[in-house]
Amino acid sequence: MRVSVFGLGYVGCVSAACLAGMGHEVIGVDVNQVKVDLVNDGKAPVVEERIGELIADVVRTGALRATGDVREAIMGSEVSLVCVGTPSEPNGSLCTTYLERVTEQIGAALAEGAEQGGRHTVVFRSTMLPGTCLNLLVPLLEKYVGGTAGVDIGVAVNPEFLREGTSVRDFFDPPKTVIGELDPASGDAVMALYDGLPGEVFRVPVPTAEAIKYADNAFHGLKIGFANELGAVCQALGVDSHQVMDVFLADRKLNISPAYLRPGFAFGGSCLPKDLRSLVHAAQRADVSVPILSHVLPSNADHLQRAVELVERAGKRRVGLFGLSFKPGTDDLRESPLVELAERLFGKGYDLKIYDANVSLSRLLGANREYIETRLPHLAQLLADSVDEVLDHAEVCLVGTKDPAVLSALPQGGGPLIVDLVRLPDAEARRAEPGYMGLAW
Repeated sequence: MRVSVFGLGYVGCVSAACLAGMGHEVIGVDVNQVKVDLVNDGKAPVVEERIGELIADVVRTGALRATGDVREAIMGSEVSLVCVGTPSEPNGSLCTTYLERVTEQIGAALAEGAEQGGRHTVVFRSTMLPGTCLNLLVPLLEKYVGGTAGVDIGVAVNPEFLREGTSVRDFFDPPKTVIGELDPASGDAVMALYDGLPGEVFRVPVPTAEAIKYADNAFHGLKIGFANELGAVCQALGVDSHQVMDVFLADRKLNISPAYLRPGFAFGGSCLPKDLRSLVHAAQRADVSVPILSHVLPSNADHLQRAVELVERAGKRRVGLFGLSFKPGTDDLRESPLVELAERLFGKGYDLKIYDANVSLSRLLGANREYIETRLPHLAQLLADSVDEVLDHAEVCLVGTKDPAVLSALPQGGGPLIVDLVRLPDAEARRAEPGYMGLAW
C-alpha cells in the first residue's frame, strides 16, 4: 500500500520504518526539516534499538522517503497515519492542537486532490481520549474535505502499543492490534497495513479503540505503583519484597489473570476490606506513605455511592434489591456492599424490598447474624419470599446477582426501572431500553 505517516517523532518514525520494512511505500511527513533531512539521508531521528539499520535499509531501497509537503504526501498515498503528539496541558487536560492542525491540513489536501478519485483513509494513531475522533476530528475532516466520513473518506483509530527500547520488536510482534473503525471499509484498509503480523486483532467502535490505550497505560502505572508501595511496606517490616512478589506472580488463577478485571459492583466480604485496612495501618505505623493502597477502600466506597445516585436519579421511592450476600452462592453478609447499599437506601427513606435465595434471617448464625443485626436491624421486614414479590413492589430494581431465577423473571421493556450492578447477560440489548441503567457498562 501507499502510506503517508504524519509526525516523525517516536511513534511515527518507528511506524513509518516498520511499514516500509513490510513492503509498503511510505512517505514520512514532518514540519521539522531536520527530521525530514535525517530520514532522507537514511538516518533515524530517534534513538532506538534496530531503528537506525532499518531506516537506512528502507531509504536505500526507496520504500521510505520524507517530506514537509502535506499535499505531496496525500497525493502519493491512499492511507494516512496520524502520529503527532498529544501532550498534557498545564491543568492535565489533553492538548489536541497538533491533531487538529494536521487533520485540517490533510482535509484541505484531500479536497484539492478530490478529482483524482479513490477513497483515502485517515488513521489516527495518536493517543486521544474517547470522543476526540468522532466529536472533534471527524467534523474538522468533513468540513475541509467537503464530504462525509465513512462514505467519501475512511476514518479509523489505531492505537499503538510500542515500548521505548523495544518498539521495533513490538511492532513486528504486537501484543494485539486494535482497529477502531468508522465503517468496515476503513477497518479493512488498516487490516491490510498489518497483514501477516502475529497477535489477535480487535475491530471495535472508534471510542472503544481510543479508550483501550488509556486502560493499558493506567493499569501499567497502577501495577508499578502497587509493586513499589508493597515493596516499601515489606522493607519497613523486614520482609524480602521480591520473595513476596515471586510467590504473588506464581498465582495465575487470581493474581496474573483476568480475575477481578471486569467492571461491576463494589467488593466486600470478610477478607479484602479487613486486610487492606490492616496493611495500610501497618504502613502508617512504619511511616511509609502508600497513597495507592490507602485509597482502594475509599475508591470502593465511591463506586457503591454511584449505585445510590442511580436510584436517586430515577426519582422513584419503591425499590427492590436482588442479592444481599457479598458473593453469589453464599449467605455471608459480613461487609457485603449490598448490605451497605440497602442500609443507605433504607436510611434515605426508600421503601425497600430485598430478595436473596441464600439469605434467610432464621438461618443466620454467629458473626453473620451479629453483623446484620448491627448494620440492618430491620432486615426481617425488608426480606421478600420470592422474586415476584419484589417485582410487584418495586418501581426501581437493583440487580446485584446473576441468580437464574432472578434473571429469568426480569421483564424486558415495561415494568420497573432496572439498575444493573452485575452486567446482565442481555445488557447490550437492554441498553437501548429507557428503563435500564447500568453501573457496569
